[in-house]
Amino acid sequence: MDTPNDTSTSPETAAVFPPLPSARMHRLPPYLFGSINALKSKLRREGKDVIDLGMGNPNDPTPPLIVEKLREAVLDKRNQRYSVSQGVFNLRKEFAQFYDRSLGVGLDPESEVIATLGSKEGFSHLCLAVLGPGDLVLTPTPTFPIHIYGPVIAGANVVGVSMDGGEDLLLKRIADMCQTISPKPKVLILNYPHNPTTRVVELPFFEEVVRLAKRFGFYIIHDYAYGLTTFDGYKAPSILQVPGAKEIAAETFTMSKGYNMAGWRIGFTAGNRQMVKLLADIKGYYDYGIFQAVQIATVIALRHCEDAMHKQAALYGQRRDVLCDGLNRAGWTIEPPKASMFVWAQIPEHYRHLGSMEFARQCLSKAEIAVAPGVGFGQEGEGYVRIALVENDERLKQAVRQIRRAFPVPG
Repeated sequence: MDTPNDTSTSPETAAVFPPLPSARMHRLPPYLFGSINALKSKLRREGKDVIDLGMGNPNDPTPPLIVEKLREAVLDKRNQRYSVSQGVFNLRKEFAQFYDRSLGVGLDPESEVIATLGSKEGFSHLCLAVLGPGDLVLTPTPTFPIHIYGPVIAGANVVGVSMDGGEDLLLKRIADMCQTISPKPKVLILNYPHNPTTRVVELPFFEEVVRLAKRFGFYIIHDYAYGLTTFDGYKAPSILQVPGAKEIAAETFTMSKGYNMAGWRIGFTAGNRQMVKLLADIKGYYDYGIFQAVQIATVIALRHCEDAMHKQAALYGQRRDVLCDGLNRAGWTIEPPKASMFVWAQIPEHYRHLGSMEFARQCLSKAEIAVAPGVGFGQEGEGYVRIALVENDERLKQAVRQIRRAFPVPG
């Protein structure tokens, strides 16, 4: 059979094939972390002990109670069939009870909660459901890449709003843009605790955002992925705690971080009924739901494993102290974050001329440490690296020693 690459077909009869990539693929930039990952793989093939602090991929085990429930549920043949795309009702009910217990947020499990294949999938498909060509999205920058490219894949245009100067100035910039740009923004994307910068807010910030949304007529998608990974007594607010927020906002949540269930691929989207329904409608075309045994195990996680989640947060806080104290003693200047599983570290001035991408490459080649270059989160991230707290204390101390030897800070 002839194929598009078969040269035996005569020129007179050869078909002319259109370009294979869709137009939307041309809107996606080259993967900025690709060269870092390739170098990391090369060093490991050479037998180097690379300490990987580049990706927020939890290295700790899922709580045993959750694993045992999965083991039990997977043997039941009823769980081996297709599930439902929005998640089984008992799981959505358990999540609603969890939000009520943890945050004081009341949710209708039937109409205001949907289970997703992690928060990233829920966010991406929600973008497909509510955005299209001609729509405009605002997102603070620097930003987690999917917060830009989820809307881009949906066909929308994205305008970054600088986070420089703090959240009060960010709110002013959002208000100014709503009054000056055309078309009017349809959606504002937020993410607190923030990835990559680890910045946090208090509830009055969300109250003002909701006020702006109702004044200017835009919707809000809030990524709450790190909302329960907090330290030093700080408690991250949910936007859904604001009275009236469910009229214009939806929030994404993941089991990946606090419960060490990253590979399980399960999360939730909650809030505005119309947004939840639109997400359910589009997911009905794309998937048959999460493996039901995983959903049943997640019920147990939400019901019985909050203590384990709090212990995991405390563990990340301890690792934060080890890393920040070590790098600060080495001449860096880092303010310890109040939340998330990352440290957003400004590159010491002596090495800042390298740029974050080259600095990250040299971290691998000279120190055998993988970190994420700040420019991978947008140009506003230049001059920084994001360091994941996914290794134990001893490995983090070793990472600090290796960085200190490879990049001595004068003075």
